Amino acid sequence: MKGLTVRWSLEDAGDDVAAELEAYVADSSHARFTGMGGLHFKTWRMRPGQWFEGCYVFAGDEERAEFQRTFAQGAPEAPGSKIIGSPPILIEECDVVAVAEGQDGFRAASRF
Repeated sequence: MKGLTVRWSLEDAGDDVAAELEAYVADSSHARFTGMGGLHFKTWRMRPGQWFEGCYVFAGDEERAEFQRTFAQGAPEAPGSKIIGSPPILIEECDVVAVAEGQDGFRAASRF
């Protein structure tokens, strides 16, 4: 499986940006990626005041490359960039070596 991480810095973002990002994910971003072809899963991670990122796991190289190409072209205008006020500081490919599902199972939700 092929991974991609997109990270924004929150160091210079406003105090309310964490709440805005959580609402954006719950209200629109989660639905956009749910059921997306070529995507195994996406997670959204955040350390308020430090960084916000999307972690994607794709079925293969072609799916990741196409998404990465399209995203990178529009990164400054991406919803996350607009909310934060700056483009991503990192767009990084990786290989996903393994995924384990724990006893409590996997739970997909637009907000935790």
